[in-house]
Amino acid sequence: MSRFALAISAAIARVTESALGPYQTAVIRIGFTATWLLFLLREFPNRQELYGPDGPWDFDLAQQLIGTNGSFTALIWSSGQFWFESVYALAVLTSVLLLLGWRTRTMSVLFMVGVLSLQNRSIFMGDGGDNVLHLMCVYLVFTRCGQVWSLDERRARLAREARARGERNRPDRIGPVLWSVLGLALVAVTVTGRLDGDLTVPVILWGVWLAQAVWWLVGRRASTAEPRILLDVVGNIVHNGALLVIMAEACLIYATAGWYKIQGSRWQDGTAVHYPLHLDYFSPWPALAELLSSSGLMVMLITYGTVIVQVAFPFTLFNRRVKNVLLAAMITEHAVIAVVLGLPFFSLAMIAADAVFLPTTFLRRLGGWAARARGGLSRLLRRDDDGTELPGPRGPENPEHAHVGFTA
Repeated sequence: MSRFALAISAAIARVTESALGPYQTAVIRIGFTATWLLFLLREFPNRQELYGPDGPWDFDLAQQLIGTNGSFTALIWSSGQFWFESVYALAVLTSVLLLLGWRTRTMSVLFMVGVLSLQNRSIFMGDGGDNVLHLMCVYLVFTRCGQVWSLDERRARLAREARARGERNRPDRIGPVLWSVLGLALVAVTVTGRLDGDLTVPVILWGVWLAQAVWWLVGRRASTAEPRILLDVVGNIVHNGALLVIMAEACLIYATAGWYKIQGSRWQDGTAVHYPLHLDYFSPWPALAELLSSSGLMVMLITYGTVIVQVAFPFTLFNRRVKNVLLAAMITEHAVIAVVLGLPFFSLAMIAADAVFLPTTFLRRLGGWAARARGGLSRLLRRDDDGTELPGPRGPENPEHAHVGFTA
Protein backbone atom coordinates (compact mmCIF):
# COMPACT_ATOMS: atom_id res chain seq x y z
CA MET A 1 0.00 0.00 0.00
CA SER A 2 1.35 3.45 -0.91
CA ARG A 3 2.28 6.03 1.68
CA PHE A 4 -0.54 8.31 0.49
CA ALA A 5 -3.14 5.56 0.91
CA LEU A 6 -1.83 4.81 4.40
CA ALA A 7 -2.09 8.48 5.33
CA ILE A 8 -5.67 8.66 4.04
CA SER A 9 -6.70 5.52 5.92
CA ALA A 10 -5.07 6.80 9.12
CA ALA A 11 -6.90 10.13 8.80
CA ILE A 12 -10.25 8.37 8.26
CA ALA A 13 -9.62 6.15 11.26
CA ARG A 14 -8.74 9.15 13.40
CA VAL A 15 -11.91 11.02 12.45
CA THR A 16 -14.25 8.05 12.94
CA GLU A 17 -12.77 6.26 15.96
CA SER A 18 -12.96 9.07 18.51
CA ALA A 19 -14.35 12.52 19.18
CA LEU A 20 -11.29 14.74 18.91
CA GLY A 21 -10.49 17.67 21.16
CA PRO A 22 -12.47 16.65 24.27
CA TYR A 23 -10.73 19.24 26.43
CA GLN A 24 -11.05 21.98 23.83
CA THR A 25 -14.78 21.42 23.37
CA ALA A 26 -15.24 21.35 27.15
CA VAL A 27 -13.51 24.72 27.44
CA ILE A 28 -15.67 26.09 24.61
CA ARG A 29 -18.80 24.83 26.40
CA ILE A 30 -17.75 26.37 29.69
CA GLY A 31 -16.51 29.60 28.12
CA PHE A 32 -19.57 30.44 26.05
CA THR A 33 -22.12 29.38 28.66
CA ALA A 34 -20.29 31.40 31.32
CA THR A 35 -20.18 34.43 29.00
CA TRP A 36 -23.91 34.25 28.26
CA LEU A 37 -24.82 33.54 31.89
CA LEU A 38 -22.82 36.50 33.20
CA PHE A 39 -24.40 38.73 30.55
CA LEU A 40 -27.93 37.62 31.51
CA LEU A 41 -27.26 38.16 35.20
CA ARG A 42 -25.65 41.57 34.69
CA GLU A 43 -28.48 42.75 32.45
CA PHE A 44 -31.23 41.28 34.62
CA PRO A 45 -32.36 44.74 35.84
CA ASN A 46 -32.34 45.96 32.20
CA ARG A 47 -33.92 42.89 30.59
CA GLN A 48 -37.20 44.69 29.85
CA GLU A 49 -35.49 47.47 27.90
CA LEU A 50 -33.28 44.99 26.00
CA TYR A 51 -35.68 42.19 25.07
CA GLY A 52 -39.00 42.76 26.87
CA PRO A 53 -42.39 43.46 25.28
CA ASP A 54 -42.27 47.08 26.53
CA GLY A 55 -38.77 47.81 25.22
CA PRO A 56 -37.91 50.41 22.53
CA TRP A 57 -37.92 47.64 19.91
CA ASP A 58 -41.54 46.71 20.59
CA PHE A 59 -43.43 43.55 19.75
CA ASP A 60 -44.92 44.89 16.52
CA LEU A 61 -41.51 45.88 15.16
CA ALA A 62 -40.13 42.48 16.13
CA GLN A 63 -42.99 40.75 14.31
CA GLN A 64 -42.32 42.74 11.16
CA LEU A 65 -38.60 41.95 11.24
CA ILE A 66 -39.11 38.24 11.94
CA GLY A 67 -41.67 38.08 9.15
CA THR A 68 -39.03 39.47 6.79
CA ASN A 69 -35.93 37.47 7.74
CA GLY A 70 -37.63 34.33 9.10
CA SER A 71 -35.23 34.01 12.03
CA PHE A 72 -36.12 31.96 15.11
CA THR A 73 -37.18 33.44 18.43
CA ALA A 74 -39.57 31.96 20.96
CA LEU A 75 -40.34 35.46 22.25
CA ILE A 76 -42.42 36.15 19.15
CA TRP A 77 -44.89 33.43 20.16
CA SER A 78 -46.50 35.68 22.77
CA SER A 79 -46.33 39.33 23.83
CA GLY A 80 -47.17 38.54 27.45
CA GLN A 81 -44.92 39.48 30.36
CA PHE A 82 -45.12 36.01 31.90
CA TRP A 83 -43.90 34.36 28.69
CA PHE A 84 -40.96 36.76 28.44
CA GLU A 85 -39.94 36.10 32.05
CA SER A 86 -40.23 32.34 31.47
CA VAL A 87 -37.97 32.42 28.40
CA TYR A 88 -35.43 34.58 30.22
CA ALA A 89 -35.44 32.23 33.22
CA LEU A 90 -35.06 29.24 30.88
CA ALA A 91 -32.04 30.90 29.26
CA VAL A 92 -30.42 31.38 32.68
CA LEU A 93 -31.22 27.84 33.84
CA THR A 94 -29.97 26.09 30.71
CA SER A 95 -26.76 28.16 30.84
CA VAL A 96 -26.09 26.95 34.38
CA LEU A 97 -26.86 23.31 33.56
CA LEU A 98 -24.76 23.30 30.39
CA LEU A 99 -21.94 25.00 32.24
CA LEU A 100 -22.00 22.13 34.76
CA GLY A 101 -22.30 19.58 31.97
CA TRP A 102 -25.64 18.04 32.99
CA ARG A 103 -27.40 16.27 30.09
CA THR A 104 -25.17 18.22 27.72
CA ARG A 105 -26.86 17.18 24.48
CA THR A 106 -30.30 18.31 25.62
CA MET A 107 -29.02 21.39 27.40
CA SER A 108 -26.98 22.47 24.37
CA VAL A 109 -30.19 22.50 22.31
CA LEU A 110 -32.09 24.47 24.95
CA PHE A 111 -29.10 26.80 25.32
CA MET A 112 -29.27 27.48 21.59
CA VAL A 113 -33.00 28.17 21.87
CA GLY A 114 -32.40 30.66 24.69
CA VAL A 115 -29.60 32.50 22.89
CA LEU A 116 -31.46 32.76 19.58
CA SER A 117 -34.75 33.71 21.24
CA LEU A 118 -33.28 36.71 23.05
CA GLN A 119 -30.82 37.88 20.42
CA ASN A 120 -33.23 37.60 17.48
CA ARG A 121 -35.94 39.41 19.45
CA SER A 122 -33.87 42.62 19.45
CA ILE A 123 -31.01 42.21 17.00
CA PHE A 124 -29.89 45.84 17.26
CA MET A 125 -28.91 45.36 20.91
CA GLY A 126 -25.93 43.13 20.10
CA ASP A 127 -22.27 43.61 19.21
CA GLY A 128 -19.47 41.49 17.78
CA GLY A 129 -19.38 39.22 20.82
CA ASP A 130 -23.08 38.49 20.43
CA ASN A 131 -22.52 37.53 16.80
CA VAL A 132 -19.83 35.04 17.82
CA LEU A 133 -22.06 33.57 20.53
CA HIS A 134 -24.95 33.42 18.05
CA LEU A 135 -22.92 31.20 15.72
CA MET A 136 -21.18 29.10 18.34
CA CYS A 137 -24.38 28.16 20.18
CA VAL A 138 -25.52 26.40 16.99
CA TYR A 139 -22.20 24.63 16.41
CA LEU A 140 -22.09 23.51 20.05
CA VAL A 141 -25.22 21.37 19.54
CA PHE A 142 -23.29 19.05 17.22
CA THR A 143 -20.32 18.51 19.54
CA ARG A 144 -19.76 15.99 22.30
CA CYS A 145 -18.92 18.76 24.71
CA GLY A 146 -19.50 16.71 27.87
CA GLN A 147 -16.65 14.20 27.48
CA VAL A 148 -14.61 15.78 30.28
CA TRP A 149 -15.19 18.27 33.10
CA SER A 150 -18.93 17.62 33.27
CA LEU A 151 -21.55 15.93 35.42
CA ASP A 152 -22.25 13.62 32.47
CA GLU A 153 -18.66 12.40 32.56
CA ARG A 154 -18.95 11.83 36.31
CA ARG A 155 -22.20 9.92 35.90
CA ALA A 156 -20.72 7.70 33.18
CA ARG A 157 -17.57 7.07 35.23
CA LEU A 158 -19.58 6.04 38.30
CA ALA A 159 -21.65 3.70 36.12
CA ARG A 160 -18.49 2.06 34.73
CA GLU A 161 -17.07 1.64 38.22
CA ALA A 162 -20.33 0.06 39.41
CA ARG A 163 -20.29 -2.41 36.49
CA ALA A 164 -16.67 -3.25 37.27
CA ARG A 165 -17.70 -4.14 40.83
CA GLY A 166 -20.46 -6.36 39.48
CA GLU A 167 -23.25 -4.04 40.58
CA ARG A 168 -26.33 -3.50 38.47
CA ASN A 169 -26.84 0.05 37.26
CA ARG A 170 -30.16 1.69 37.89
CA PRO A 171 -32.02 2.56 34.67
CA ASP A 172 -31.89 6.17 33.57
CA ARG A 173 -35.30 7.73 34.16
CA ILE A 174 -34.42 11.41 33.77
CA GLY A 175 -33.33 11.09 30.12
CA PRO A 176 -36.57 9.51 28.83
CA VAL A 177 -38.69 11.98 30.84
CA LEU A 178 -36.78 14.93 29.39
CA TRP A 179 -37.08 13.47 25.90
CA SER A 180 -40.85 12.93 26.28
CA VAL A 181 -41.60 16.38 27.71
CA LEU A 182 -39.50 18.19 25.11
CA GLY A 183 -40.99 16.02 22.36
CA LEU A 184 -44.52 17.02 23.34
CA ALA A 185 -43.48 20.68 23.38
CA LEU A 186 -41.84 20.30 19.97
CA VAL A 187 -44.93 18.67 18.48
CA ALA A 188 -47.14 21.42 19.94
CA VAL A 189 -45.12 24.34 18.54
CA THR A 190 -44.78 22.61 15.17
CA VAL A 191 -48.52 21.86 14.80
CA THR A 192 -49.47 25.40 15.79
CA GLY A 193 -47.11 26.87 13.17
CA ARG A 194 -44.70 28.46 15.64
CA LEU A 195 -41.68 27.09 13.75
CA ASP A 196 -42.63 28.61 10.40
CA GLY A 197 -39.83 30.57 8.75
CA ASP A 198 -36.23 29.56 8.24
CA LEU A 199 -35.88 25.76 8.44
CA THR A 200 -32.46 25.66 10.12
CA VAL A 201 -33.62 25.65 13.74
CA PRO A 202 -36.66 23.33 13.24
CA VAL A 203 -34.44 20.80 11.40
CA ILE A 204 -31.90 20.90 14.24
CA LEU A 205 -34.59 20.49 16.91
CA TRP A 206 -36.32 17.59 15.20
CA GLY A 207 -33.03 16.00 14.12
CA VAL A 208 -31.57 15.95 17.63
CA TRP A 209 -34.84 14.74 19.16
CA LEU A 210 -35.11 11.82 16.71
CA ALA A 211 -31.40 11.02 17.04
CA GLN A 212 -31.80 10.76 20.81
CA ALA A 213 -34.66 8.31 20.33
CA VAL A 214 -32.64 6.15 17.94
CA TRP A 215 -29.65 6.20 20.29
CA TRP A 216 -31.77 5.13 23.26
CA LEU A 217 -33.50 2.33 21.34
CA VAL A 218 -30.27 0.94 19.90
CA GLY A 219 -28.55 1.07 23.28
CA ARG A 220 -31.28 -0.99 24.93
CA ARG A 221 -32.78 -3.14 22.19
CA ALA A 222 -29.91 -4.03 19.85
CA SER A 223 -28.83 -7.65 20.22
CA THR A 224 -25.31 -6.99 18.88
CA ALA A 225 -22.77 -4.22 19.30
CA GLU A 226 -22.59 -3.26 15.62
CA PRO A 227 -25.55 -0.78 15.58
CA ARG A 228 -24.15 1.04 18.63
CA ILE A 229 -20.70 1.16 17.04
CA LEU A 230 -22.20 2.59 13.84
CA LEU A 231 -24.03 5.30 15.75
CA ASP A 232 -20.86 6.07 17.69
CA VAL A 233 -18.95 6.49 14.42
CA VAL A 234 -21.64 8.85 13.09
CA GLY A 235 -21.52 10.83 16.33
CA ASN A 236 -17.73 11.10 16.08
CA ILE A 237 -17.91 12.34 12.49
CA VAL A 238 -20.53 14.95 13.37
CA HIS A 239 -18.52 16.10 16.40
CA ASN A 240 -15.25 16.34 14.51
CA GLY A 241 -16.93 18.17 11.63
CA ALA A 242 -18.45 20.71 14.04
CA LEU A 243 -15.08 21.16 15.74
CA LEU A 244 -13.49 21.85 12.36
CA VAL A 245 -16.20 24.41 11.58
CA ILE A 246 -15.58 26.15 14.93
CA MET A 247 -11.86 26.36 14.18
CA ALA A 248 -12.51 27.65 10.66
CA GLU A 249 -14.98 30.22 11.99
CA ALA A 250 -12.44 31.55 14.49
CA CYS A 251 -9.78 31.82 11.75
CA LEU A 252 -12.26 33.56 9.46
CA ILE A 253 -13.15 36.10 12.13
CA TYR A 254 -9.52 37.06 12.66
CA ALA A 255 -8.59 36.97 8.97
CA THR A 256 -11.47 39.20 7.85
CA ALA A 257 -10.94 41.60 10.75
CA GLY A 258 -7.24 41.87 9.96
CA TRP A 259 -7.64 42.36 6.22
CA TYR A 260 -10.38 44.98 6.69
CA LYS A 261 -8.10 46.85 9.10
CA ILE A 262 -5.32 46.89 6.51
CA GLN A 263 -7.62 48.82 4.16
CA GLY A 264 -8.32 51.55 6.74
CA SER A 265 -6.21 54.71 6.60
CA ARG A 266 -6.05 55.02 10.39
CA TRP A 267 -4.70 51.49 10.68
CA GLN A 268 -2.21 52.20 7.93
CA ASP A 269 -0.78 55.29 9.63
CA GLY A 270 -0.73 53.57 13.05
CA THR A 271 -3.20 55.83 14.89
CA ALA A 272 -6.38 53.68 14.93
CA VAL A 273 -6.07 52.63 18.58
CA HIS A 274 -5.86 56.26 19.70
CA TYR A 275 -9.48 57.12 18.84
CA PRO A 276 -11.53 54.56 20.81
CA LEU A 277 -9.39 55.33 23.87
CA HIS A 278 -10.79 58.88 23.80
CA LEU A 279 -14.46 57.99 23.40
CA ASP A 280 -16.45 58.31 26.63
CA TYR A 281 -18.47 55.19 25.80
CA PHE A 282 -15.29 53.08 25.62
CA SER A 283 -13.43 54.69 28.53
CA PRO A 284 -14.55 53.20 31.85
CA TRP A 285 -11.07 54.05 33.20
CA PRO A 286 -10.13 57.43 31.64
CA ALA A 287 -6.82 57.61 33.47
CA LEU A 288 -5.77 54.20 32.15
CA ALA A 289 -6.84 55.10 28.61
CA GLU A 290 -4.93 58.37 28.84
CA LEU A 291 -1.83 56.52 30.03
CA LEU A 292 -1.92 54.12 27.08
CA SER A 293 -2.56 56.84 24.50
CA SER A 294 0.03 59.28 25.88
CA SER A 295 2.83 57.55 24.00
CA GLY A 296 2.62 57.75 20.22
CA LEU A 297 5.09 54.88 19.91
CA MET A 298 2.93 52.66 22.13
CA VAL A 299 -0.19 53.46 20.09
CA MET A 300 1.62 52.67 16.85
CA LEU A 301 3.00 49.37 18.15
CA ILE A 302 -0.42 48.25 19.43
CA THR A 303 -2.10 49.28 16.16
CA TYR A 304 0.35 47.48 13.89
CA GLY A 305 0.69 44.54 16.28
CA THR A 306 -3.07 43.97 16.27
CA VAL A 307 -3.19 43.84 12.48
CA ILE A 308 -0.15 41.58 12.20
CA VAL A 309 -1.45 39.08 14.77
CA GLN A 310 -4.94 38.89 13.24
CA VAL A 311 -3.73 38.48 9.68
CA ALA A 312 -0.95 36.03 10.54
CA PHE A 313 -2.78 33.78 12.99
CA PRO A 314 -4.57 31.48 10.47
CA PHE A 315 -1.22 30.83 8.75
CA THR A 316 0.52 29.86 12.00
CA LEU A 317 -1.70 26.83 12.66
CA PHE A 318 0.89 24.71 10.85
CA ASN A 319 3.58 25.70 13.36
CA ARG A 320 2.61 24.83 16.92
CA ARG A 321 5.11 27.06 18.70
CA VAL A 322 4.36 30.19 16.69
CA LYS A 323 0.63 29.47 16.99
CA ASN A 324 0.84 29.26 20.77
CA VAL A 325 2.75 32.54 20.97
CA LEU A 326 0.19 34.39 18.83
CA LEU A 327 -2.66 32.70 20.72
CA ALA A 328 -1.29 34.02 24.01
CA ALA A 329 -0.95 37.47 22.42
CA MET A 330 -4.58 37.44 21.23
CA ILE A 331 -5.93 36.29 24.58
CA THR A 332 -3.90 39.03 26.29
CA GLU A 333 -5.22 41.57 23.79
CA HIS A 334 -8.82 40.61 24.52
CA ALA A 335 -8.19 40.78 28.26
CA VAL A 336 -6.84 44.32 27.82
CA ILE A 337 -9.86 45.26 25.67
CA ALA A 338 -12.17 43.97 28.39
CA VAL A 339 -10.58 46.25 30.99
CA VAL A 340 -9.50 49.33 29.04
CA LEU A 341 -12.45 49.63 26.63
CA GLY A 342 -15.10 48.18 28.94
CA LEU A 343 -16.11 45.31 26.63
CA PRO A 344 -15.98 42.27 28.94
CA PHE A 345 -18.52 40.07 27.19
CA PHE A 346 -17.08 40.65 23.73
CA SER A 347 -13.65 39.74 25.09
CA LEU A 348 -14.94 36.66 26.93
CA ALA A 349 -16.67 35.42 23.78
CA MET A 350 -13.50 35.84 21.71
CA ILE A 351 -11.33 34.17 24.37
CA ALA A 352 -13.78 31.25 24.44
CA ALA A 353 -13.47 30.97 20.65
CA ASP A 354 -9.67 31.11 20.92
CA ALA A 355 -9.78 28.23 23.41
CA VAL A 356 -10.36 25.73 20.60
CA PHE A 357 -6.67 26.16 19.70
CA LEU A 358 -5.27 25.70 23.22
CA PRO A 359 -2.80 22.79 23.57
CA THR A 360 -4.19 19.61 25.11
CA THR A 361 -1.22 19.30 27.46
CA PHE A 362 -1.92 22.74 28.89
CA LEU A 363 -5.61 21.97 29.36
CA ARG A 364 -4.82 18.68 31.09
CA ARG A 365 -2.43 20.49 33.39
CA LEU A 366 -5.11 23.08 34.03
CA GLY A 367 -7.57 20.31 34.89
CA GLY A 368 -5.00 18.79 37.25
CA TRP A 369 -4.55 22.12 39.04
CA ALA A 370 -8.32 22.49 39.39
CA ALA A 371 -8.65 18.92 40.72
CA ARG A 372 -5.91 19.47 43.31
CA ALA A 373 -7.47 22.77 44.37
CA ARG A 374 -10.87 21.08 44.71
CA GLY A 375 -9.30 18.24 46.68
CA GLY A 376 -7.55 20.66 49.01
CA LEU A 377 -10.78 22.54 49.61
CA SER A 378 -12.63 19.26 50.30
CA ARG A 379 -9.99 18.17 52.82
CA LEU A 380 -10.22 21.55 54.51
CA LEU A 381 -14.01 21.28 54.80
CA ARG A 382 -13.77 17.72 56.19
CA ARG A 383 -11.58 18.68 59.14
CA ASP A 384 -13.30 18.30 62.48
CA ASP A 385 -13.27 20.79 65.31
CA ASP A 386 -10.00 19.40 66.74
CA GLY A 387 -8.21 19.87 63.44
CA THR A 388 -8.17 16.15 62.61
CA GLU A 389 -8.63 15.41 58.94
CA LEU A 390 -11.49 13.01 58.30
CA PRO A 391 -11.24 10.44 55.48
CA GLY A 392 -13.14 11.22 52.31
CA PRO A 393 -14.48 9.13 49.45
CA ARG A 394 -11.88 7.55 47.21
CA GLY A 395 -11.87 8.38 43.50
CA PRO A 396 -9.89 7.57 40.38
CA GLU A 397 -6.33 8.83 40.17
CA ASN A 398 -6.94 10.94 37.06
CA PRO A 399 -10.62 11.94 36.94
CA GLU A 400 -9.90 14.68 34.45
CA HIS A 401 -8.80 12.13 31.86
CA ALA A 402 -12.04 10.16 31.85
CA HIS A 403 -14.14 10.36 28.67
CA VAL A 404 -17.78 9.74 27.96
CA GLY A 405 -19.62 9.25 24.71
CA PHE A 406 -22.89 10.71 23.46
CA THR A 407 -24.84 12.05 26.44
CA ALA A 408 -28.49 12.84 26.76
